[in-house]
Amino acid sequence: MSLSTTTRRALTAALCLGVAATLAIPALAHHGWRWTTGKNIELTGVIREARLGNPHGVLTVDAEGESWQVEVGQPWRNERAGLKDADLAPGVEATFIGEPSANIEDRLMKAERISISGRSYDLYPGRD
Repeated sequence: MSLSTTTRRALTAALCLGVAATLAIPALAHHGWRWTTGKNIELTGVIREARLGNPHGVLTVDAEGESWQVEVGQPWRNERAGLKDADLAPGVEATFIGEPSANIEDRLMKAERISISGRSYDLYPGRD
């Protein structure tokens, strides 16, 4: 059985679309708040590494001997809150209030508010 050129193109397009959708699902699943517990925790530690930029910044934070990944805002959100990149530099001690991953063993949280040297930065105003 021989397939027409149109049929082959349609099948190839469908296959490519299916592969692209499958690869995109893990990335989409992580963004937003769905992966969190819905309850806030407080985490205090020293920033060891900072990767700032889009789609959001990620800090590696040493908190009582445990390494946590703390998501902060996009560059525009950090700036709106009053944060500068230097505020999130390695060596800075900070307190993060936000929602942890539903799997606490991930040691991953999304920060809503950050306190540094007594000053509070609200990344998500109005969010509890």
